[in-house]
Amino acid sequence: MGGGFGGLEAVKALARSGAEVTLVDRHNYFLFQPLTYQVATGGLAPGDIAVPLRHVVRRHRNVRVIMGQVTGIDCARREIVVEHGPAGGSDALHLAYDWLVVAGGADYSYFGHEEWRSRALEVKSLDSALEVRGRILRAFEAAEQDPARWEGWLTFVVVGAGPTGVEMAGQIAELARQTMVNEFRRIDPAQARVLLVEMGDRVLAGFPEKLSQRAARSLERIGVTVLLRHRLVDVRGDAVELEVLGDEDHQTIPTATVVWAAGVTASPLAGMLALQSGAELDRSGRLAVEPDLSLPGHPEVLALGDMVRVRDPETGEPQVLPGVAPAAMQQGRYAGRLLRARMRGRPGPGPFRYRDKGSLATIGRARAVADLRGLMLSGFLAWATWLGVHIFYLIGFENRVVVMLRWAYSYFTRGRGNRLITAAASAGPIQREFPPPG
Repeated sequence: MGGGFGGLEAVKALARSGAEVTLVDRHNYFLFQPLTYQVATGGLAPGDIAVPLRHVVRRHRNVRVIMGQVTGIDCARREIVVEHGPAGGSDALHLAYDWLVVAGGADYSYFGHEEWRSRALEVKSLDSALEVRGRILRAFEAAEQDPARWEGWLTFVVVGAGPTGVEMAGQIAELARQTMVNEFRRIDPAQARVLLVEMGDRVLAGFPEKLSQRAARSLERIGVTVLLRHRLVDVRGDAVELEVLGDEDHQTIPTATVVWAAGVTASPLAGMLALQSGAELDRSGRLAVEPDLSLPGHPEVLALGDMVRVRDPETGEPQVLPGVAPAAMQQGRYAGRLLRARMRGRPGPGPFRYRDKGSLATIGRARAVADLRGLMLSGFLAWATWLGVHIFYLIGFENRVVVMLRWAYSYFTRGRGNRLITAAASAGPIQREFPPPG
């Protein structure tokens, strides 16, 4: 269940076992989520970072793909329920299993303010990334039509200064200050304000402090205003309200575009499994699983990825692993090896242990930071490392070649060829009224 990084690695490992493997996902494609923000800012096209699941497993005759939404799990009967497939109809599909691997991932958490979800869009999904792209580009078009009120249209607020927030803010700033130069007649896109809002004391809190400081300086150089120790109080259709931590005064900032990159909540599949097993969930909805990724009381069910915490084999305490692709991929490969061993009646590989290979974050053109197991890099060398790693993890030779060519074109020309406002990506009213600047 789940065709992301972890689920797909498990399928590949099990495809060589001779078992009958069924992959269920609500989409018909694998999405390279670390690069969705580049779709949202016109740097890449959707097809550059997504590939049909059926194409990925086409050579494995024992693997089938079902497109649908999992709405039920019955561990006692060893059965899952799938609905909302492309064929429509009211009949649900009941799938029996001997072994079950659940890799549902996670979504962004709005901290109890679900009403913000339609106003502050995330870039974790492909559909939402396209909608963000439409909103960003429409804001520039609206400012061109109403230059007296450009400030409200050309203020972009990114909430959350983790890797996605930092990367998103940097891309918007470069889009405005480099790509769109000389393209408008009544406004100057370089006047756009990009605000990066973070409750903590520094950006990229998961990196060493030295790299966080370098990232903050790089952001400021390309025109991003970093607002540390600021908390979002409200998101309206035409403004956001912020407060400085420790200060009761609120600040209202007119803006038409808010991008959300703060906090995560586990897939609802974690809650379904918890009801079946009595396993505990944390505040983010993550499920506590055994050291071998199995569901407590159900060794035939493995859960992995961003939706779980893995118990330490020595202490028994659940540990949250980094929410990055390598962690999910390692768990997926481990799940495949473990199940292959159990099918053959052999001892398993032992408890799962995550091998941390480091962290990377890009800020903009030739700007990045990298923490490679204690080796700290920044600037062009870190950026080149970031490029190489992401090209390596992309699925499909064609995707790798296309993305390399697009990045080379963008580097030498500062251009972005995917700045189209389509009907599907044009959400967000253009009739908003902003007061003139000042």
